[in-house]
Amino acid sequence: MFTKILIANRGEIACRVAATARRLAVKTVAVYSDADAGAKHVAACDEAIHIGASAPKDSYLRWEKIIAAAQSTGAQAVHPGYGFLSENEEFAQACANAGLVFIGPPPSAIKDMGLKAESKQLMEKAGVPLVPGYHGANQDPALLQAEADRIGYPVLIKASAGGGGKGMRAVDKAEDFAAALASCKREAINSFGDDAVLIEKYVQRPRHIEIQVFGDTLGNYVYLFERDCSVQRRHQKVLEEAPAPGMTPDMRAQMGQAAVAAARAVNYVGAGTVEFIVEQRDGGEMNFFFMEMNTRLQVEHPVTEAITGQDLVEWQLRVASGEPLPLQQSELKIRGHAIEARICAESPDNNFLPATGTPQVLNWPPHVAFSRNADHEPFHDAAEVRVDSGFRAGDAISPYYDSMVAKLIVWGANREQALARMDAALKQTHIVGLATNVQFLRHVTTSASFAKAQLDTALIPRESAVLFNQEKVGLRMAAAAMVADMLVSERAMAQQANVQGWIDPWAQRDGWRSHGASHREFMLEFHGEPHTALFTRLHDGGLQLTIDGNTAALSYTPVAGGALDVRYGDLRSTVHLYKKGEVAHVFTAQGATQIIAIDALAHAGEVHAEVGRLTAPMPGKVVSFAVKAGDVVKKGQALAVMEAMKMEHTIAAPADGTVAELLFAPGDQVTEGAELLKLEVAA
Repeated sequence: MFTKILIANRGEIACRVAATARRLAVKTVAVYSDADAGAKHVAACDEAIHIGASAPKDSYLRWEKIIAAAQSTGAQAVHPGYGFLSENEEFAQACANAGLVFIGPPPSAIKDMGLKAESKQLMEKAGVPLVPGYHGANQDPALLQAEADRIGYPVLIKASAGGGGKGMRAVDKAEDFAAALASCKREAINSFGDDAVLIEKYVQRPRHIEIQVFGDTLGNYVYLFERDCSVQRRHQKVLEEAPAPGMTPDMRAQMGQAAVAAARAVNYVGAGTVEFIVEQRDGGEMNFFFMEMNTRLQVEHPVTEAITGQDLVEWQLRVASGEPLPLQQSELKIRGHAIEARICAESPDNNFLPATGTPQVLNWPPHVAFSRNADHEPFHDAAEVRVDSGFRAGDAISPYYDSMVAKLIVWGANREQALARMDAALKQTHIVGLATNVQFLRHVTTSASFAKAQLDTALIPRESAVLFNQEKVGLRMAAAAMVADMLVSERAMAQQANVQGWIDPWAQRDGWRSHGASHREFMLEFHGEPHTALFTRLHDGGLQLTIDGNTAALSYTPVAGGALDVRYGDLRSTVHLYKKGEVAHVFTAQGATQIIAIDALAHAGEVHAEVGRLTAPMPGKVVSFAVKAGDVVKKGQALAVMEAMKMEHTIAAPADGTVAELLFAPGDQVTEGAELLKLEVAA
């Protein structure tokens, strides 16, 4: 076993690798960019080396700096994590040339599987079933269009060197192909430095099921069963689970053996994932086709760890150091069911627009950072929930890297129990300071399709009516919670003013009157709409709250964990509330929302934005403009394309009008809120 390794990555995967290394008494070296100088993964390691500026191309993709850092610190091996250089054969070879062990497959295997077209040709020779498509080297747009027409729509354009949903577009009809191809190639060259694509038949009602494989340097191979990753948005995974619902033992064996054959065909070593697209047919029959092989550890590996009781990072370290696989195929067993939710900084109701910011509150349910249960002993309560995160409260989430904040993993004796635990864990996840998809994940896991395991990659659009714009906490409870929290805070302040047990009547803020009732008026904003509230303290001590003219009794009781049991009229809920300036963030068992108590003096003299002003919704780079000054545009028409957090985002016209001026050029970096162009809105 190694005595010291360098982790050539950041965020939660760097923290995850460091946790296992620490358990095995292996010292770790972190690398970090300017943006990550104070990051959690830096603190998680024994040493840390600065490798460059914030942009990945200036730091985490500079493999010569990473190798120099490993050599200068005496590290014997490099763990690449996932993303960045994890599937770069040149980096793997450079490590070997420098006398460092690359904790991953040999460069030849990365190369063979790194290009989707070539890998499919290799898999065809190995007898692994393939989806009908074009995997050739000729990238002439006219030829690609002709191949798509031959295959038949819908088709899927995929970056040959890609992964993670980057450089991928589904095309439903021939007239949309050219534009989709151009966008796909542009994103591919930006993400992977290679704009080659392949064309495949878009399988109807597809499921995305992948097999975890492992190989060692002695020629041994096993598969650690499957994961269902069908729930996706923009071809990126949202929820993953293991084992795959509805999987029969025979099909599991067939897919596992096919995955091992794929790994064996390229002399694979270490952890890898063979991804299959599974076609569902009437009557329950399923056919599977090879899609690609990810030559690294996957983001969703924790669900495999949960059902097998194995530490896959430990397996990686042992195999890379020359040891045989820890277990043979017959010794691997499935226990229970596990689900992983990717918690991301994004706004699902706004087309999953990425968010940046600093979470002032980052509260997780009771959990473990990592659980190992190789003997399949009963899990403790805390071990039923696991959180893998590279962030702490106060850590900035920047536009330079992926938007994932954390992975929330739950285990249950069966899928129903795991689903219940996932919802309970998401209820207890409170993040304040930036937009996240936590409530969206709750809607997905409780949707009819997911609850009944009716899984395919179209689940999110199919269930959109119950997934998006679902406000579960209304104005009445939000306002009542805000007032109750205010009263608790004022009471605490008054108690601090007590001297030697004597209550100073002039320090009290309870609004007591010798006769009659006291009133306090509030101006509220809820989902952009103004409201008025009147709080009344009756002479007998009773409380009333009037919202937009409707009055009901209000009461509250502090409960464990800083929560309040709030009752307002016929409503009752246990509430956690966090204040950030004028905004109150309200979390209940039903959902979460925000309400604003407006300070009129603080907003005096403000000037509202002019009509027709189009601004960048997040920091990023201007990719292109689809219009020029003087163009007449329609509402909803695409005006510009921005790139941020490794994804492209289209800026559309909010109304009919005429483009007055473009304020930036393609390639320019812009800050959040920067005005991109001026639009003269039609009268």
